Order: sequence, then C-alpha cells, then structure tokens
Amino acid sequence: ISVYDHDFKNLGEETVVPFGIYDLRRNNAEIFCGNSHETSKFLVEMIVCWWEGVGQIHYADKRNLLILCDAGGSNGYRRHGWKIELQNLLASRFDLQVTVCHYPPGTSKWNPIEHRVFSFISINWSGIPLDSIDTMLNLLNATTTKQGLVVRA
Repeated sequence: ISVYDHDFKNLGEETVVPFGIYDLRRNNAEIFCGNSHETSKFLVEMIVCWWEGVGQIHYADKRNLLILCDAGGSNGYRRHGWKIELQNLLASRFDLQVTVCHYPPGTSKWNPIEHRVFSFISINWSGIPLDSIDTMLNLLNATTTKQGLVVRA
C-alpha cells in the first residue's frame, strides 16, 4: 500500500479532531472525535458528554471533579474561554466543584493519558492507513491492554 508520510489537507476527504478523556480509577478512556478545530467549547462539550454518559453513572455521589491537562492548546492555563466554558457548561450546570491541574510546559509526557492510552492507540494502529473515519473508530475501539484498559470512541 502506498501512503503519504504527512497529512495533506487538500488530499483528505475529512478532518477528524480526537479528544481523549482518561478515567484513572476505572482505567477507561473515551475518545471523542470532532470534525472541526479543537476549541475550548468543543473540549468542554466533550467533558460534559463524558459526565452525562459515564461520570454521573459511576460517580453519582461525587461533587468534585479533577481534570489533568497539558499546558497548551485550547485547554491551556491562559485560556479564559476554557475557564468560562468549564464554569458555565459543566460546573454550574451539574453543581460540580471542578479543579483543573495543568502540567508544566514540556511535561505532557507525564500526563497519564499519554502513556496509558495514546501510546497503546498508536501501537494498535501502527502501520495501518487511517483511510476512513470508520477505520479510525474501529482501531480506537479495539485498543486494549493486559492491565484492562478499555477505549471507547
């Protein structure tokens, strides 16, 4: 199979923006896929989807939520939109006390999602062309580990 070693927007049919949420306690990951850009609103909406579909079920008696994230991107520590969206769409709506801890710049490799989830996703789809959204979703959903990691996309 002949493939390009880089993504070229003009050759692609669709854009997919993955966003992962890793539940440390349950060793489960939810990968949400958007078709636009990674914006603060998109990220918070995906956290809300996770809370509605998973968090409220498994942590129904909890009122505190800890979010670990890297220092850059749309969820960076300097992003006011991110903080406003977290307050309006998540904390106030669900009566949650949300604490966000950012890893220092250059240390995102210490974020558990990087080495406990994304590394295994990369291994799982290594050498396979991501030629469609279905291929990508199937590979994401097939990612597991001996330690019991479950990935759902």
